[in-house]
Amino acid sequence: MQYERFQEERGFSLVEMIVAVALFAIIMLVAVGALLSLVDANRKARTLESVMNNLNISLDSMVRAMRMGSTYNCGAALIPPGVGADCPVGDDLFSFAPYGSDVSQQNERHVYFFQDNRLYRSQDGGANSMPITAPEIEIEDVKFYTIGTQPGDIVQPKVVVVIKGTAGSDKLKTRTTFYIQATAVQRSLDI
Repeated sequence: MQYERFQEERGFSLVEMIVAVALFAIIMLVAVGALLSLVDANRKARTLESVMNNLNISLDSMVRAMRMGSTYNCGAALIPPGVGADCPVGDDLFSFAPYGSDVSQQNERHVYFFQDNRLYRSQDGGANSMPITAPEIEIEDVKFYTIGTQPGDIVQPKVVVVIKGTAGSDKLKTRTTFYIQATAVQRSLDI
């Protein structure tokens, strides 16, 4: 009788413990790996969001200034006073007279242009410029299209900006390709 009682109170064998610990270790390894990949994906998403916010703010500022400006010119920084220049095929340089400026003064013109995979802005007619996009944004192509800038046009002056590029940071292994288009219609009626 005492022998039977001893048999009933028996614990786990060594083999059962090794199998249980091995299963626990495998499950934890898979769980930790999934958690680390989620943390990495979240970091990539936050970095990409920050980079794209920079691009959106730059583009929004540019379009707002264009909307309030006049005497649009596509393809060259210098223009004859008071005359715009249409560019239906697109160019990588665009200038305009900002609101309240003298349209005949070249040094008062704002100029936006594409160079060295970045978008630049000059507020003094092209003499001095600074990049308006972050280094993490690599722009591959920028085109400015303008219509309605010629005297006698029945179309309100309009600028369409098309940007193609990739975004990411040095820490990210992957880069995201983007295509952005923005339209600015001149606020002051010229019709």
